[in-house]
Amino acid sequence: MDLMTIQEGREHIIDRVQTGDEALENFLFTLGCYAGEPITVIARRWGSCTVAIKDGRYNMDTRLAKAITVVEM
Repeated sequence: MDLMTIQEGREHIIDRVQTGDEALENFLFTLGCYAGEPITVIARRWGSCTVAIKDGRYNMDTRLAKAITVVEM
């Protein structure tokens, strides 16, 4: 499952981040977005989604949200 298909408000575990852009994947890693970390989709609006990772909230476009696969806890 990717971030655009999971239910809002439920915590999931990041399984894989595969953007095809090493610099972007390294940046996401610095935010705490890497395999094994919990992530929650807070809201989806206007072709993007807002997620909570660790102590931060971030807005991602649809393409990036679909590059992050998750599994249920």
